[in-house]
Amino acid sequence: MFEAANIRDWIGLPVVDAQEDKIGNLESIYYDTATQQPAFGAVTTGVVGKKLVFVPLVGATVAPKHLLVTFDKKTVKDAPSIATDGELDAATEPELFQHYGLDYQAGVGGERRLGRR
Repeated sequence: MFEAANIRDWIGLPVVDAQEDKIGNLESIYYDTATQQPAFGAVTTGVVGKKLVFVPLVGATVAPKHLLVTFDKKTVKDAPSIATDGELDAATEPELFQHYGLDYQAGVGGERRLGRR
């Protein structure tokens, strides 16, 4: 396994945890607006009532057929989510970071921390 030069190349592929339990499929990437680095992956989960959950990409590695994240399946499935056709609300960002024990700080002018590309 290795770090991805372009994480977007893994969109559509399975996302698994350290035990290689499938969490879902990578739907999109959210970037840190301050650093322009990939910060979270949006993962499609569920068979009935599909939704997007968010998982930090810190420490994530890739293999030819999946993306391995450092958080376990249950933690990811319990993370804040949105509908598959929804958008991550700015008010949800602090809750998302808190769920994973990550520090959250909006931009100096109150700018959002995450942006989808």
